[in-house]
Amino acid sequence: MILDQFKLNGKAAIVTGSSRGLGQAMAIGLAEAGADIALVDILDMAESKEQIEKLGRKCITIPADLTKKECVDEIVSTTIRQLGGIDILFNNAGIIRRAKFTEFTEKDWDDVIDINLRSVFFLSQAVVKVMIEQDRGGKIINTASLLSFQGCILVPSYTASKSGVMGLTRLMACELAKHKINVNAIAPGYMATENT
Repeated sequence: MILDQFKLNGKAAIVTGSSRGLGQAMAIGLAEAGADIALVDILDMAESKEQIEKLGRKCITIPADLTKKECVDEIVSTTIRQLGGIDILFNNAGIIRRAKFTEFTEKDWDDVIDINLRSVFFLSQAVVKVMIEQDRGGKIINTASLLSFQGCILVPSYTASKSGVMGLTRLMACELAKHKINVNAIAPGYMATENT
């Protein structure tokens, strides 16, 4: 059956920003396909964990502030220790700040870039090192945005960060293919989540 080709039994996936919204839905979807899940968020992940465990999958929660690079080692080491490795990374965590271009603050710029782009780079870098060492390939999915391709108003740091995510995804796809690490991005439009 064709669906057998999409089974993720025996795979371990990290999903950031997985307490609610798109990240929660993606974590549950990966679990429905058979993957065990490491949820990563600064918010409470109990609801996501409960839904995944109802599917019969193993699920761990890793509280982390992705603005701090120091959390990367803990995310990676905890996932390896509790789930036995890393096969999939879904970089979904993201925030948005809105203000006029002429009034946008340095803090709002830095906060959004740190979560939406900087954390994607450093977490991916650490996970890729594990995937190369495991020598069984892997998958990385980044959450970009329609704003990776088009202009908008009132969200300069979000637009810049998501454009950066798309560029970084292209680089990673080219550079990591030789290690059998497949890298893609999804680019959702507006969805009815707590963030929007």
